[in-house]
Amino acid sequence: MEGEEQSPKIIYDIIILGASGFTGKYVVREALKFFDASSSSPLKTLALAGRNPSKLAQALEWAAHPNPPPAIPILTADTTDPPSLRRLCSQARLILNCVGPFRLYGEPVVAACVESGCDYLDICGEPEFMERMEVAYHEKASEKGSLVVSACGFDSVPAELGLMFNSRQWVSPAAPNRVEAYVSLESEKRVVGNMGTYESAVLGVANAGKLQEFRRSRPRRARPVIPGPPPPKGPTIEHQKQIGVWAVKLPSADSIVVRRTLSILTENPRGLPGVNESSEQIAKKEAFWSTVKPAHFGVKISSKSLLGIFRIITVGIFIGVFGKTAFGRWLLLKFPSVFSLGWFRKKGPSEDEVRSASFKMWFVGHGFSDCRLLSEGNMKPDSEIITRVMGPEIGYLTTPIILLQCTLIVLSQRDNLPKGGVFPPGIVFGHTDLQQRLQENGISFDVVLRN
Repeated sequence: MEGEEQSPKIIYDIIILGASGFTGKYVVREALKFFDASSSSPLKTLALAGRNPSKLAQALEWAAHPNPPPAIPILTADTTDPPSLRRLCSQARLILNCVGPFRLYGEPVVAACVESGCDYLDICGEPEFMERMEVAYHEKASEKGSLVVSACGFDSVPAELGLMFNSRQWVSPAAPNRVEAYVSLESEKRVVGNMGTYESAVLGVANAGKLQEFRRSRPRRARPVIPGPPPPKGPTIEHQKQIGVWAVKLPSADSIVVRRTLSILTENPRGLPGVNESSEQIAKKEAFWSTVKPAHFGVKISSKSLLGIFRIITVGIFIGVFGKTAFGRWLLLKFPSVFSLGWFRKKGPSEDEVRSASFKMWFVGHGFSDCRLLSEGNMKPDSEIITRVMGPEIGYLTTPIILLQCTLIVLSQRDNLPKGGVFPPGIVFGHTDLQQRLQENGISFDVVLRN
C-alpha cells in the first residue's frame, strides 16, 4: 500500500543459486555444516535460490537429513530473468553459482553480481566461459568491488594448490622445469561422473573453433620465466612407472587455469593487493608468493590398466566426432550412458556410488638441483619431486568441500583479498589458509618422493 514503510532488505552472507541441482544439493549439505548464527562460523545467514521453490525445499530437506531442515529462506530467481538475478544479488554478500553448463546459463549471473557489487564463486570447469567473463567483466568488477572467481571446485583448485605445493618443495637454488599432474579416479563400486561435466565437454567440442578464434583476438599475457628448455612432447600414451599408472593427455580446464594464475603472478610477483591488508598480512602474502616457482604444467588422466586408457580414448573419440554436429550432440546428450561407456548417466550416481569413490592427483615435477648451472650449457633436468593430492569423490563431495572453504575465506578474510575483478582461484586463495582448511576437511597434500 502507498505510504506503507518498506521493511529493510535482508542481506544474506551467501545465496546458493541452483541449490536443487545434482551438485547444488550437495553444496547445500556442505554449507549446513558451517551454518550457525550462534557460533564463531562466519556463515550466519544463508538463502537458497532457483526457479522452483518446491524443488528447493526438497533439496534442503534432503541436505539436512536426518535432522529437520533449518528455517532457511527460499528465493525465486531464473537465469533467463535478469531483473530476478539483480534482486537476488542486491541481497547477498556472496553468490555461489551451481547452475551449469555455464556457457549457457552463467553470464547473466556474473553480470548481475558485478552490477550489484557482490562477490561471486562458481564450480565451472569451462575454459571458454572463464576467459570470456574475464574479458567482458574484469574492469567493471574491479571498479564495483565485485570479486568474481570461477573454478572453485575439483576444477581447478586441486590443480592450482597441487602445483603450488609441488613448486614450493623446490628450495633455491633448486627449481622445477615442468610438473605433470596425473588424475586417477577410483571407486570400490563404479565411477559415475557428473552429467553437467559431460554436457560441458560435449558443448566444448561444439565451440572449440570459436574459442581458438577468441584467444587469437586477445593480447598475449605475460609469460613466466621458467628455467631450462621447454619439455619434450612425449608419447600419446605414457606408462608412468614411478606411480604405477598408464596415462593419456586430458584436455581439461586445469592447465589453462593454472597458466592464468602463473601469468598473473608474473605481472604481480608479490601477489594481488588486498582491500585493506595489515602490514603483517602483506609480509605473509609476499613471503608465500616468493616461494612459488613457475613451471610448465600439463594434466593427464590415468588408469592402472592399459585397457582403462583405451576406454578413456574411446569416449574421447565419441565426444570429439559426434560433438561436431547438431545431430551428433543430440545423440550424445540423449544417450550419455551408451557414448560414455557407462561413466555418465542422466540420473547421476547413487549415494553409495558417491560414497565409495575417491581421487588421487599425482604431481610429478622434473627440474634442476641447482639452476645456477644452467648457464653452463644445455643441461637436462636432474631432479624429481613427486607430490600428491587425495580426496573423496570429485563432483559431489570434493567440489562442495572446496567451494565452502573458499566461501568461508571470502566471508572471514575479505580484507586480505582483491577489491574486485575476475580471477582464477589460485591467485586469489593461494596465499590464504585454503590448503590447511582442505586438509582439515578430508583433502590431503603429501610429498611422495624426492630424487
